[in-house]
Amino acid sequence: MGANTAVRNSSGITARTGTSIAARNGLGITPKTVNPGPVTPKPVTPNVVTPKPSPPDRGPPPPRIETIPRLAVGSTLPYARYSPNLYPACEDAYRGSDGGCYDRPVALMSGGSSKGVTQKSGTGAGGNTRVAQDRRTVPNQLVAEIDSALTDAQADALARRHGLTRIASQNIPLLGVTVGLFRIAGNRPLEAARLDLAGDGSVRSVQPNYRYLLQDQQGVPSEGDPAQYALAQLHLPQAHTLARGMNVTVAVIDSGVDAAHPELANTIADNFDALGSKEGPHVHGTGVAGAIAAHAKLMGGAPEVRILAIRAFGAGRSGAESTSYVILKGLDYAVLHGAQIVNMSFAGPKDTLIGRAVAATAAKGIVLVAAAGNAGAKSPPLYPAADPEVIAVSGTDAKDGLFTASNRGSHIALAAPGVDILLPAPDGKYQMTSGTSFSAAFITGIAALMLERSPALQPNEVRAILTGTARDIGAPGRDDLFGAGEADAFAAVTASSRTPAVPVVAVSDKLSQPPKAPDGNNTSVSRAPDGSTPSTASDKSAANDANRPDAQ
Repeated sequence: MGANTAVRNSSGITARTGTSIAARNGLGITPKTVNPGPVTPKPVTPNVVTPKPSPPDRGPPPPRIETIPRLAVGSTLPYARYSPNLYPACEDAYRGSDGGCYDRPVALMSGGSSKGVTQKSGTGAGGNTRVAQDRRTVPNQLVAEIDSALTDAQADALARRHGLTRIASQNIPLLGVTVGLFRIAGNRPLEAARLDLAGDGSVRSVQPNYRYLLQDQQGVPSEGDPAQYALAQLHLPQAHTLARGMNVTVAVIDSGVDAAHPELANTIADNFDALGSKEGPHVHGTGVAGAIAAHAKLMGGAPEVRILAIRAFGAGRSGAESTSYVILKGLDYAVLHGAQIVNMSFAGPKDTLIGRAVAATAAKGIVLVAAAGNAGAKSPPLYPAADPEVIAVSGTDAKDGLFTASNRGSHIALAAPGVDILLPAPDGKYQMTSGTSFSAAFITGIAALMLERSPALQPNEVRAILTGTARDIGAPGRDDLFGAGEADAFAAVTASSRTPAVPVVAVSDKLSQPPKAPDGNNTSVSRAPDGSTPSTASDKSAANDANRPDAQ
């Protein structure tokens, strides 16, 4: 899996080598000694080298645009490591027929057959049957749509009638329902409790409380510094001459974001904690926000967007994790607070309730982008990326190869860099990390550039332009690894400018109308590098328009 995770301070960058850097940063990495076995020499057959003909003269190479300097390879920041946050991946022996991962081999649970995972796995003291735990769900919890007219006391009574305890309930305007979170009392099987509650007249639907995990990956520090190779690979410097995401609102449903980081200054328009927790900023949420909107030493996909930072992931046994109930609250908040794009750099199993919320969000004209997942080639499709309304993004490396851990499938729309990505981290530091989380964040940034140029674009139009302008890599044509290919920000923004999504108003009518004042709740803020007072989006737009080439 070998991806890198590194965090460094904002003062500069130091070259790192071998075990000395590990010791300096307290990583506790012990060098290993390899004892080679006996080597038997093999006969060598001399190779005959046939001289190759000189390539034809193709003329001078195309001009290269260099608008953003790469960070010096020799400059460094101190590294730190953090735990991996991968969707539960497992070997074939532990995977059920539905794609789920279990805590014991399926063959042992089903008496030698792998066709099911609901059979006995053994008996404990007193004859109690032990059932293997599905790692995709929160143990002993159910999420149910309940009658909105029920008071808290009546909802508690409903829970008691079915041997449950109501943990919480929340009205979800996005779906027009009230959703309750319940705990199963005793050792009742989850499926039995689900069927029992579903039979109540006050309940519309019941499902497990699925777990979702952020899609980054742990690694160890490596030599050198890629210094944001993704910018050139995605043609972002060229795209930024046309748009920078101004007046576009992006909801980031993730872990906590460090709004005080210099890379995110004046970017976080609102914070919402769907967990009701007191946790501080987290590396994943801060990194994803940085891939979208960094604008100091680094450069994100859309440095002028405004971000709704929605904390839906908190500390769990496998890193930062969330549940169906919490993510539903986060999606609802994003819609109610004007998000135009929702970034979902997490993955989980197929989830009926979240699927409905995703469809309802897309129906409101909101673009949805999600990480394909880091569970590898043998994983079943992960969600919400596999939902049809979502733009699913796989990961690539600096050589346009597929990120080893990236999920594959017919649902993949396109790809973006996700290996060794340089990003901000909490407390003014920086990290080098990998995962389809950051691939998705780059696509979110590009979508924001497109919406700045053409705000009336609908989600299906954004998807069509992104896939239609993608640079084909891998096997010719669309494939299950890269989808339509790697995104091309400049081509996508140019294409979105050329294709009006709504009827064009006559020029005379436009000139006769007074300019619309910017909405105070949807005003992006530009960042002045000298620390002067930030200007509003309307001021910045006028300056940008004077410096941008017209998109014909």
